[in-house]
Amino acid sequence: MALSHVSAGLDAADCGLEIKKKKDSDLIVALAGNPNVGKSTVFNALTGLHQHTGNWAGKTVTNTQGYASSGQQGYVLVDIPGCYSLHTNSAEEEAARDFICSGAADVVAVVCDAVCLERSIGLALQILELTERVVVCVNLMDEAQKKHIHIDLEGLQERLGVPVVGTAARKGTGLERFCRAIDEAAGRRDNGRKGRGYRKPEAGIAGGDGASELCSGLITYEDSGYLEPDRKKDRILTGKRTAVPIMFLFLLGTFWLTIAGANYPSELLRSFFSFLEGKLMEGLIWAGAPEPLREMLIYGIYRVVAWIVAVMLPPMAIFFPLFTIMEDSGYLPRVAFNMDKCFRKCHACGKQSLTMAMGFGCNAAGVVGCRIIDSPRERLVAIITNSFVPCNGRFPTLIAIIVMFFAGGTAGAGTSVVSALILAGFVMLGIGMTFLVSWLLSVTVLKGVPSSFVLELPPYRRPQIGRVIVRSVCDRTVFVLGRAVAAAAPAGAVLWLFANVRIGDMTILAHLAEALQPFAALLGLDGVILLAFILGMPANEIVVPVIIMAYLAQRTLVEISDNAVLKQLLTDNGWTWTTAVSTMLFSLIHWPCATTCLTIRKETGSLKWTLVSILVPAVLGCAVCMFFHFTVECISALL
Repeated sequence: MALSHVSAGLDAADCGLEIKKKKDSDLIVALAGNPNVGKSTVFNALTGLHQHTGNWAGKTVTNTQGYASSGQQGYVLVDIPGCYSLHTNSAEEEAARDFICSGAADVVAVVCDAVCLERSIGLALQILELTERVVVCVNLMDEAQKKHIHIDLEGLQERLGVPVVGTAARKGTGLERFCRAIDEAAGRRDNGRKGRGYRKPEAGIAGGDGASELCSGLITYEDSGYLEPDRKKDRILTGKRTAVPIMFLFLLGTFWLTIAGANYPSELLRSFFSFLEGKLMEGLIWAGAPEPLREMLIYGIYRVVAWIVAVMLPPMAIFFPLFTIMEDSGYLPRVAFNMDKCFRKCHACGKQSLTMAMGFGCNAAGVVGCRIIDSPRERLVAIITNSFVPCNGRFPTLIAIIVMFFAGGTAGAGTSVVSALILAGFVMLGIGMTFLVSWLLSVTVLKGVPSSFVLELPPYRRPQIGRVIVRSVCDRTVFVLGRAVAAAAPAGAVLWLFANVRIGDMTILAHLAEALQPFAALLGLDGVILLAFILGMPANEIVVPVIIMAYLAQRTLVEISDNAVLKQLLTDNGWTWTTAVSTMLFSLIHWPCATTCLTIRKETGSLKWTLVSILVPAVLGCAVCMFFHFTVECISALL
């Protein structure tokens, strides 16, 4: 029997999931299990979809469905959030419990970890209290084999009284047997229990004692010290003296690779888009398009989109795979563990470190990731402060200024280390601001004590480089880039209009810059720089091009690829090292982009908290820049 999958494009839903069968005979299968047992990997292997997986808990926070088939039988698979128990303690457990208890599933497949079977079998025992239509999928059998752990699957099946199948989903092993077991379980009688609603299991049945008794004699460990290698690594990566320096080195290395590796591909993309621009203009002229329309489409929309793709794509194509490797290897949960004490001192949740890490790629993704935080108060704190870490859209501005004013003027290999060090320093400042604002919010408008949470430290795993590249490019790079382009295209049209429509003897762009000049001067900036940040709200990547365009009084977006020429232009318009620092500070701490704002509105369901999420970083960014500018002015006066 050959297993085939159909990527049906069935969307995720947070609640009220609409089950979409292709045939009446299709079986609805709920995939349940603890976090970090490979549940989403099983889902992806069967359906061919690309549900984001990672080697740390809390990745799935909604119900997602996909379609698979084996022979003539079809399956609608519903990947429900990972949970340790059906006793509701969090949004994940509530979503999982509600779907299982709804009676919508024909079969509940409980995915367990072969390396830690006793820990994950407890959930299966709880689910068996609700329905007998259960399949136990003991996943990660390949890892158990490497650690010389042997499990008597037949004995486990006899004790549970339901089908038990061993799988290694990342390799596709055992999935056909898994489908046959689903067919078998679907034919079982449920003795009227299905859909009755959740009933608390009898004491001890689903607890640690019950699981230990059930697994007694079924698991054989050839090497009792199989956990020792991981413990040795943890003593280094989570040690009191070594954890923080190692985290900084990882951060520094990631930035260095991103900066050093992105320059040449960016230049190639710029050359390609420049060549394509001429061809597109010729095509519009041939088609008889009016000149204003041609210029708005090419010099407005096209140039903005081309700039963003050329600037964003190479760094993302490097940064996201590196970030995903840290996920797959199991290092990110160690980061959360290391930073938990800091967040607890700020009356926040340690899980916020994970959502903060997501924000380095995209603040909107970081906001969505805040769903893994159980407490509504702490979730709001994490959402409001997520924009204090620079996203991929702000890195180009920071890197360009660092290279021009502080790292020798060129972005060659010799300056990459210096640039990475300075950039890492600014990122650490952003993390410090995250701690500060989290504490301020937690002792004022969002008062409360930090909640406790269980953070599982998964085993270290060798990342699958091929899948890492595919997943990071398809699931993250293309997604984030597409969203940035969608926001930037209309911004390009507006920017062209501002630069071409004149009121009196000046363009709208010049009038706006002049109006902002007095306030911008207090921040150590000028009206053009502040206007560029305002117009860059749809996409932070266009901040530098807008500055260039305004300084040159050009009617179209202008790119200067030579950093020496660009630095000369900036200094001719009054830039000093203090202007550069103020611009970097404001780039680090200012309002979130339009995409992130829309995501905050969707996640919080509140216009009030969306406005708070905009005003908090905006006010703080202005305050920091004012303080820096005032301090420099005072020191200069004294000297």
